[in-house]
Formats: sequence, C-alpha cells, structure tokens
Amino acid sequence: MSRPATFVPPPGSRAYALRTARGEFAVVDAPVADGVEPRGTALLLPGFTGSKEDFNPLHVPLARRGYRTVAVDGRGQFESAGPETDERAYAQAELAQDVLAQAEAVGAGSPVHLLGHSLGGQISRAAVLLDHTPFRSLTLMASGPAQISPSQQQRVKLLRDALAVMDMAEVWEAIQAMETPEETETAALDGGLDDRDDLRRRWLGTTPAQLLATGRQLCTEPDRVAELAGVPLPFHVLSGDKDDTWPLPLLDAMAVRLRARRTVVANAEHSPNTDRPLATAEAIADFWDAADGAGATDAAHVPPMVIV
Repeated sequence: MSRPATFVPPPGSRAYALRTARGEFAVVDAPVADGVEPRGTALLLPGFTGSKEDFNPLHVPLARRGYRTVAVDGRGQFESAGPETDERAYAQAELAQDVLAQAEAVGAGSPVHLLGHSLGGQISRAAVLLDHTPFRSLTLMASGPAQISPSQQQRVKLLRDALAVMDMAEVWEAIQAMETPEETETAALDGGLDDRDDLRRRWLGTTPAQLLATGRQLCTEPDRVAELAGVPLPFHVLSGDKDDTWPLPLLDAMAVRLRARRTVVANAEHSPNTDRPLATAEAIADFWDAADGAGATDAAHVPPMVIV
C-alpha cells in the first residue's frame, strides 16, 4: 500500500507554536484553499506515539472542501514541550484542559470541529465532557469506547517495561530490532508514515512521562459512551475496515449508542488518515458539512453505515 512519506508541512500550510492560556503547542495550520468559500475550522488530535504530522495527508483535500485544519502536538508529544518525568502533567483531565485552550486559541471564540485519532479520540471525549461549547462536532477516528484490546495492552506494557530500564534512543533501537520487515515498512506503531529519520526524531522528541501516562490511560480507560451520548453535539465514528486496537464491532456498537454517523474506510487499518487519505478526508468533510447545516441535536440521526 502506497503511503505519503514526509514531515514537511503540506503546500500552503504553516508550522508554528500556537499560543494558548495553557502554554504553547506545536501545530500545522492549513488554511482554506484559494477561491474556496470558508466553511469552518477543525482541530485535529493525534494518537499514541503519533504527532500532528499524521494528518499531513488530510490538510489539502479538506482545504479544498472549505475547511481550515489545525493539527496539534499535545503536551509532551514531539515538538510540544512537557515534563520529562512527571506523569501528573499528562493526566487525562490535564490533557483535556489543554484541548479546551487550543480550541479557544484556534477558534477565537467560534466553535470548531474536533477530531481525535485513537488516544486523541479519548482525550477529545474527555474535553467535550468537560465543556462542549467550544466545539461544533466530534469525530472519533479509530478510537473506541474504553480500553484497547488485550494484544495492544501487551504492546503498551512491553513499551512501559522498556522505558523503565532504557532511554528513548535505546528503546527506539529495540523497537526497530523487534519489528518484522512488514511492520517496519508500514510503521504501524507510528501512524503509517515512512521516513525513518523523521520517525526517530519524533520518537526522541516525545517525553517518556507522556508515553507512560497515556499508555496507562489506554489500558484502563472506562466506557464513557453513555456520558458522551448526553452531550448535544453531532458525532462521527470513523475507522478502517481492519483494526486490532479496538475490534470493529465495538466501534459499530459505539456509533449506535451515540446516534453517530458511522463511516468505514475500505482497505484501511488503524490509520485511515494515512492508509486512504482522500476517501477519509471526503468522509470527514461530508460529516462536517452535515453538522454545519443542522442543529446541535439533529445532525447525527442514526444513518446507515457508510463504506468508502
């Protein structure tokens, strides 16, 4: 499967430090395409071991649909600063407060669409449960209702055990040695981007405390879908047609419980944003268009599952 392989910001976008009430966060900010009527702004949150660059393939097609997209490194991810050893800074409630501050800075008082990939989806959910008013909609991309699958919990445990006895550079080398050639080629752990130098640089830029704290969250996250269903926002559950982090039946059931739009991207796995970016971007923009044209509680009537 062909994948984009670059950490260079997409054409027309800008990488900079976004100033918020909770500090600065590294972002890639892509404006609406020239000659296209603006339809809205979206904040994009990456997953575990990921970064803002995981969304690079989505910026241009979403810009063509009229959406400004701002992808962010969370606290302690890649180019956003965070404590090296203090895990308290990465409690989910703290990360959720960061998202509220990012949304305020990006939206300048206007609600933004929120999209979270994997871990980013669960942090997004926590932010919306704290305060939904900064948001126009919530898309959970390859992000499930509770803890990750047992096989993925084992991978996280191996990582946490390694971080207890090795530094980040040593752990990186150990990961490369353990991966099969196919896993190394697709860079599954790191969100599907291929440039090994960039991936190593991102890994070394991420703080160990962030990985330890968020890895624990992924393994212990409770089911908060019933709480989320009470929030008056349109919801979208999007995934590939294969995912070993959260089995698809769990995602299907979560969409029903949320009365959410459900999109399955064919021939994609845990990172549809990099596996099939054009189809993924079109599905996201279709949902945002519908959310913008509907009231807070009626944009996400239970539609049939859409496969793209």
